[in-house]
Formats: sequence, structure tokens, C-alpha cells
Amino acid sequence: MKRSVTNHSLHGVCAGIAHYLGLYPMAIRLLFIVTLPFSFFLYIILANTMDADRASF
Repeated sequence: MKRSVTNHSLHGVCAGIAHYLGLYPMAIRLLFIVTLPFSFFLYIILANTMDADRASF
């Protein structure tokens, strides 16, 4: 699982999770919003620990 460098709002965490699970990034973003404040801390941890996906041009 890697952060997305092409499809991101903040750090690409939700888009990376969505790509890994085969879902739409907006669905993961809405899930993170619904599960606040727990997801806020999870997002910070994932943004700092997940590797960035290499952009393919």
C-alpha cells in the first residue's frame, strides 16, 4: 500500500488505500470523515509512515 502522488487531496493516503482495495478514493475520504476523530490520528500516522508511489510518466 502506497500513497498516491497523482490523485491526492492532502497527502494521498485515502487514494492509496482506495487503490489498494479497488475502491473509489471519495468513498475512503467519506469514511475518514464519518469516523472522525479516530481517523484523524490514523491519517497522520499513515501520512508519515506510508511510502509514496512512484509517478509513472
